[in-house]
Amino acid sequence: MNKYEAEFSNIVRAYRKRHMGKGPSQVRTTFCNCWAICELEGNLSPIEKFIATTDDGKQMLRAARTEMVKEIYKKNPPIEMEELLGAGFLEVFVDIDIEADRGMSIFVFDRDIEQKHKNL
Repeated sequence: MNKYEAEFSNIVRAYRKRHMGKGPSQVRTTFCNCWAICELEGNLSPIEKFIATTDDGKQMLRAARTEMVKEIYKKNPPIEMEELLGAGFLEVFVDIDIEADRGMSIFVFDRDIEQKHKNL
């Protein structure tokens, strides 16, 4: 991970904490063309882990941690990400494995961020 990818990971963690109450314990970011691909571990709070002990709870958490997260980014554009990268945020794709407490977020920007921030 280069310094921009590391800084992007810190922004993701802080954004999630600010808007969701808890950020992931680990974030690893890779830039690829106009995408910032983030692997997130340690997403769930203790109460969410308790809720995940039932199948209904797992389904509810997965919906909350995918669709609702996308809505948060729509309502609260990630300005810090745009400022760091010098690119406009377009959308985010989100998925999570509740049992493994591991998620993926793919942030899409309006220009190639990989070439601009390669080896910096």
